[in-house]
Amino acid sequence: MKHIDPKRYNLSSRTILRQIGKNNVFIIIDRKSRIIMKDGQRIMEQAQAIRRINSNMIITVLTSAPVCRKTRSFLLEKNIYIKEL
Repeated sequence: MKHIDPKRYNLSSRTILRQIGKNNVFIIIDRKSRIIMKDGQRIMEQAQAIRRINSNMIITVLTSAPVCRKTRSFLLEKNIYIKEL
């Protein structure tokens, strides 16, 4: 996994991005508290910022936290995949 500078996509410097290949970008969320809908909205905005620069990116969230069922289905509708860290 190659580290990507989030400033390249006009994102906060606290955002952790990794890339595999040319079209796979991972947003890393390493925390213990549950990912809820408010977090899902923020993740969707980050994904939109990445897709504005490169529209054919596959975006996946790698997280160690549990994800709310409603948030999981919301992100999947937006073509943002979720995997365990």
